[in-house]
Amino acid sequence: MASLTHIALHVKDVQCCVEFYQKYADLNVVRDRHVKGQHVIWLAEEGKETSFIFVILPGGPGHQQSLNDFSHLGFALACKSDVDVIAKKAQQDGVLLWSPKQEPFPVGYYCGVLDPDGNRVEFSYGQPLG
Repeated sequence: MASLTHIALHVKDVQCCVEFYQKYADLNVVRDRHVKGQHVIWLAEEGKETSFIFVILPGGPGHQQSLNDFSHLGFALACKSDVDVIAKKAQQDGVLLWSPKQEPFPVGYYCGVLDPDGNRVEFSYGQPLG
């Protein structure tokens, strides 16, 4: 049986993306590697460092996504007000993509944010995952 252990994204600006995921998703740097002259960062949620890693790699072209493409990374939050806090922060930073919205089960309450590379990131409460 396979077990999902990590997601890796090539991005234009490693440092900007690391700072984004630290600020918005509260991820911590667990590895700061230099491989063949390139800076590679491993991020994880506190307490999940040995089960799931988010890898940020240099050299990406920047993510371009059509309006009807709903590919995204999803983060669960503890309550609706946490979604509102993220949305307000994203609005102030000019990266809010979807204002907070309540959808029927199993979607829940969510907002969408653009990371510095153009990836869509959903922050939700009330989904059966997380």
